[in-house]
Amino acid sequence: MTQQPPPKIQLINTSEYRENYANSVQIRVNLWDFFLMFGRVNQTAADNVAINNFQGVYLSPQQAKALLNILQQNVTQYETAFGEIKLEPHAEAASCNSRAGRRESLQFTPEPAARAGMESP
Repeated sequence: MTQQPPPKIQLINTSEYRENYANSVQIRVNLWDFFLMFGRVNQTAADNVAINNFQGVYLSPQQAKALLNILQQNVTQYETAFGEIKLEPHAEAASCNSRAGRRESLQFTPEPAARAGMESP
C-alpha cells in the first residue's frame, strides 16, 4: 500500500480576522466542548479589577487537547531559550463550579520591569 502525500494546507485570514493581546483567559468546560474567553485585566486600584472580555472561542475536547500539547511544546522551547516562566502566587488559576460545568480563570500581569519592554496593544 502506497502512502499518500499529506494534504497541502492553506492558512487564509477571513475579513473578520483580528489579532489582539490578552492577559486574561477564562475557561468553561462541559461534556461537549471547552470555551475560552479572552480579555484584558484593568486594575485601577488594589481593590478594583475589571476584566474586559473581547473574544470567546469554542473548542472540541480533541482540539483542546491538541492545543494543550502544542502549547506545552512551545512553552518548553521558550523556557529552554529564555529561562523558566514564573507565575506569581496570585496569578494562578482560581476555580469555581457552575451548573454548566467547570469554570476556571487565569489572569497574569507581568512584573513592571517585564511590562516596560512590551508594546502596548
